[in-house]
Amino acid sequence: MTQGPVVRRVDDPDEPGPDVRVAEQRDVPAIAATLTVALADSRWTRWALPDDGRMQRLTRLNELDAAHRGVATGTAWVTEDLDAVAVWEPPAGASGTRPLPEDVRSALARELPYLGSGRARVVAETEALVTAALPDEPHWRLRHLGVRPSSRRRGLAAAVLAPVLVRCDAEKTPAAVAVFSFANVRFLRGFGFQPTGTTRTTDDELPLWVLVREPLSLR
Repeated sequence: MTQGPVVRRVDDPDEPGPDVRVAEQRDVPAIAATLTVALADSRWTRWALPDDGRMQRLTRLNELDAAHRGVATGTAWVTEDLDAVAVWEPPAGASGTRPLPEDVRSALARELPYLGSGRARVVAETEALVTAALPDEPHWRLRHLGVRPSSRRRGLAAAVLAPVLVRCDAEKTPAAVAVFSFANVRFLRGFGFQPTGTTRTTDDELPLWVLVREPLSLR
């Protein structure tokens, strides 16, 4: 049986690569900007957000659900130039992470319906569908991943993904993600993720894949 791809450590002193660190409060505006530029033309963005003020809505969504969520919980990783971002939702009680603060939770509950406008209900229903399809066991869920278009094909996505994937391998914990394009399925397969379910958004507008990465053996 052939073992899946191995994500190399970004903190290996013998491995040259981009510097990656845990995001800080000062990074919130840049995280939102990077994800907005990276995802402006994505199928999910065009499906989930109305035409009216779409980029402003996307920026605020990324500020709340990616930047504030990731910084507050200690689960966002960025390159030093902030051209690449990965934000995760950790298993409950994972060491080194913090619960989502009530102010961020309240802001999300209050603003997501406004940001989604007429699309909010179907987005929420689809999120419930995704949640039901995720592993029952504790896992890390990749919520946001983006690289500025001008910085792609430089290994930055691999760099910001690696800290959690290396941790998952060490702690024997799965990782999971939901994506809305087969291009993203192909990309994430390169890191050991495999589709476990294929369906569609609840309005039947977009395909939807749930992928799970089982921890790799460390040798």
